Amino acid sequence: MSASAVSAPPLPATRPTRTKKAKAMRLHRSGPMTYVVAFFFVGLCIAPVLYIIIGGFRSNSEITTDPSGFPSEWRLENYVSVLQNEIFWRQMGNSAISAISTTIGVVILGVMASYVIARYTFKGSNGMYSLFAAGLMFPMTVAITPLYILVRQLGLMDSLAGIILPQIAFALPTTIIILVPFLRAIPKELEEAAAIDGAGRLGFFFRMVVPLSLPGVITVGILAFIAAWNSYMLPLFILSNENSYTLPLGVQSFASQYSVDTAMVLAFTSLSMIPALIFFSLFERRIVGGLTGAVKG
Repeated sequence: MSASAVSAPPLPATRPTRTKKAKAMRLHRSGPMTYVVAFFFVGLCIAPVLYIIIGGFRSNSEITTDPSGFPSEWRLENYVSVLQNEIFWRQMGNSAISAISTTIGVVILGVMASYVIARYTFKGSNGMYSLFAAGLMFPMTVAITPLYILVRQLGLMDSLAGIILPQIAFALPTTIIILVPFLRAIPKELEEAAAIDGAGRLGFFFRMVVPLSLPGVITVGILAFIAAWNSYMLPLFILSNENSYTLPLGVQSFASQYSVDTAMVLAFTSLSMIPALIFFSLFERRIVGGLTGAVKG
């Protein structure tokens, strides 16, 4: 039999592959209705913020006459008065100390606890992880009364330490749930190679684990910072002196003192939430990337 008589095997059809790719492209494409719905919900979220910011540029008479209108003349007096108020800067400093201290504590304790749960095999490790996961089901509102009694017995009433320590404790469950998948995804071969090179457990932790889990660390740090900055209920129970107030509590106090000056209250509220908005906007991609990595891990 000649070689020309031997028929070559049929080539795989390319049509189904193209069909699958076309279907995948159609699934990934978004129709106009998708953008309409997305812009609608984005508008619902942004409208109150814009109303507060724009309201700070108006006068009280304009707000009374037309609450939802734009200012006929943009006034900076309200914002200038707030920025010249000493109590505003004091409360902003208290919020910064509370948020930064909470973030540092959450990141350090969260990484250490997650490392033990993810990389060590011991009796009760799964139970410990489940215990932290169960902490997500108990919000601060449920534990506010025993928490108040505990803080009072420790002598931390009317102090920033009285709100920083509970904020760290309540942020740890979310932190550990996010970080444990990151640390478990690190190959054991890296740890074995580090041990061969003479690195101990602490050396492997600081040289390999922390850099490789940096996306998750940044994510939990951002979430802890924003939660501490916006915390209201805990400072309401713990802080009683206006000089030790954080900004969310200071807004409520300022609104009570200047209840007749609506434009001034709106200006104070705008300036108090702008730092958190800027911080969240700058690191939004970090949050999404960190959570995506936690899910994949």
